[in-house]
Amino acid sequence: MIGRLRLRSQSTATQGRIFLRVATLGLFAALFVHTPAQGQERRPLDLEDMFAIKSVGAPAISPDGEWIAYTVSETSLENESSKTRVWMVPTTGGEAIPMTVADSSLGNPQWSPDGKYLSFTADRGGSKNQVWVLDRRGGEARQLTEVEEGVSSYRWSPDGSHLLLSVRDAKPEETWAEGRENAPQAPWVIDRLQFKRDGTGYLTGNRHTHLYTFDLASKALIQITSGDYDDSQATWSPDGRHVAFVSNRTEEPDGNQNSDIWVVASDNTDGGRTLRQITRNPGSDSSPAWSPDGERITYVTRVEPDLIWYATRHLAVVSSSGGEPKVLTRALDRHVRSPRFSADGEAILFRLEDSGENHLARISREGDDLERIVQGPLSAGSFDLGPGGTIAVLVATLDRPNEIHVLSGRDLRRITHTNDHFLSGIQLAEVKNVQFPSRDGTEIEGFVTLPVGYQEGVRYPTLLRIHGGPVSQFRHAFNLEAQLFAANGYVVVQTNPRGSSGYGQAFSSDLWAEWGVRDYEDVLAGVDYAIEQGWADPDRLGVGGWSYGGILTDHVITQTDRFAAAITGASEVLYIANYGHDHYQLQWEKELGLPWEGDNRQAWENISPFNKVDRVTTPTLIMGGEVDWNVPIQNSEQLYQALRRLGVPTQLVVYPGQGHGLRPPSYQKDRFERYLAWYDQWVKPGVKPVADGG
Repeated sequence: MIGRLRLRSQSTATQGRIFLRVATLGLFAALFVHTPAQGQERRPLDLEDMFAIKSVGAPAISPDGEWIAYTVSETSLENESSKTRVWMVPTTGGEAIPMTVADSSLGNPQWSPDGKYLSFTADRGGSKNQVWVLDRRGGEARQLTEVEEGVSSYRWSPDGSHLLLSVRDAKPEETWAEGRENAPQAPWVIDRLQFKRDGTGYLTGNRHTHLYTFDLASKALIQITSGDYDDSQATWSPDGRHVAFVSNRTEEPDGNQNSDIWVVASDNTDGGRTLRQITRNPGSDSSPAWSPDGERITYVTRVEPDLIWYATRHLAVVSSSGGEPKVLTRALDRHVRSPRFSADGEAILFRLEDSGENHLARISREGDDLERIVQGPLSAGSFDLGPGGTIAVLVATLDRPNEIHVLSGRDLRRITHTNDHFLSGIQLAEVKNVQFPSRDGTEIEGFVTLPVGYQEGVRYPTLLRIHGGPVSQFRHAFNLEAQLFAANGYVVVQTNPRGSSGYGQAFSSDLWAEWGVRDYEDVLAGVDYAIEQGWADPDRLGVGGWSYGGILTDHVITQTDRFAAAITGASEVLYIANYGHDHYQLQWEKELGLPWEGDNRQAWENISPFNKVDRVTTPTLIMGGEVDWNVPIQNSEQLYQALRRLGVPTQLVVYPGQGHGLRPPSYQKDRFERYLAWYDQWVKPGVKPVADGG
């Protein structure tokens, strides 16, 4: 067995794990403690504070190891926008220096191999997203690329002479109603199996994303892949002669998730018709990274494609010339991501999701000696490797959003303090990491956030908030929503029920074709636990969530009347109505089958809470985006219509022009204001009305 595994039973091993967490909390206290500014009193969060917290990301260590470039993003309610700047901080710590002005499209900072230049992407001066570069010796940023369709992503070649670009095909020339005044938009003509995508719209024509090399001296742009496929995650070989990338090049890419690793010569002249296929796994292979000698490629693989989103993402390695791969983490049974070889090529570093924690781990290239080099009650995110084994990594904790940390040897130090000043004036709520048994004895993990100013022995109105996914999790990271609810007097219960990631493939796939059964029991067990501990008032309970959180909320309110109020956001309630309407055609066909074949139709009906809608008595606020094709607003409308007809207190809120996520800051604020107003109206007084029959 590789490494340590979380145990799913109430045992001495579990008790030992809890002891270890307490000890680790003490170990990390010195890293994460913050104190208020002198003379400043702390106050609870308010709604305006939603936009005061800045987001730190994309750490990149300079080739000399002396600096770390990174991004800081902030949202403005006043300007209805989010903007990002590139900053730079010494690896040893010290004052951070802003390198760019704030820009809504800025991102992806990288260093040139010689360390003289800091590059980034931005959409400036009416030009689509392009690569820009700053000379560290001074001066203004200058534009490097002038690609008509813009640049999706880029990478410097090892010798700094070229850029590797991902570029989407140009739009075909528009001939519809040419020359006519006030002509309507051309009709969408569709012939793909996967014909829509949330945030994109209808998928028409044959536009795909391909790879190009860009010569910095001559400005020559050479296309090195082509065809009716999308190519992504491209990376140079150490000698710059080849490029590894990810592509699904099956006969019907929309009908499977069979992406593979491919290699093309970087000086290819036939548009990528000459390729070398490296992996042949029928599941998805992604995130390729070369060994320093160019002999191997490490990557992430899903070896059980029929399990779709429930399948574990494993770490694998294969010869860069192809052949039989070796899966290194099969026994670990946890999701991995973002693998990178160490400088000597003897080990692979990667991100590891385990329980409600995210670690940075290292394993030998043969699959031995797994070590968690950044671990504990935290979430380790994006990372970069520097000279001498130095690692820059994003780390979040329950009381602090992501900040850049540097790992040198075994010394982990925080070197950015982006949100310190703001947080020093805020009284944050206490968050407890808890474990409790579900109805069948399965151990479930979760987080309970106590109200700001919590008093022992007092029971508080309590909200069960359910995460999206379903293959996702609540984790050891700062949760703004829970903190805002706690600042308004609520206990917040957040559980990781069956279906969640972080607990192994069997735990996740337990949800298969049975949504709203054991996951329902798991989330209610979290509420029962909070009541048993004396935190929650059983007569003042609310429930809610977005996406899968809304879907499971629909199951909750059709099976129990325990909750005084519910809020269901972007949820599905009648699954058959979404066949061919949401963008999950492949996933639903795998899990439930084609609805007209055999007994499959009953499987679609079994997971549809709409079929029990007549049992709902809970006042329910229903929300969603007008053009959400991930979880279409159609189902929210159907639920609203049914509850309105049944006489259940309800309201439907639809955000114009919005997909699955709400982008305008004013909509984000409005959503939370409505959350609080609905829960304050129904949960705090403990009112549970009876439906009047319509």
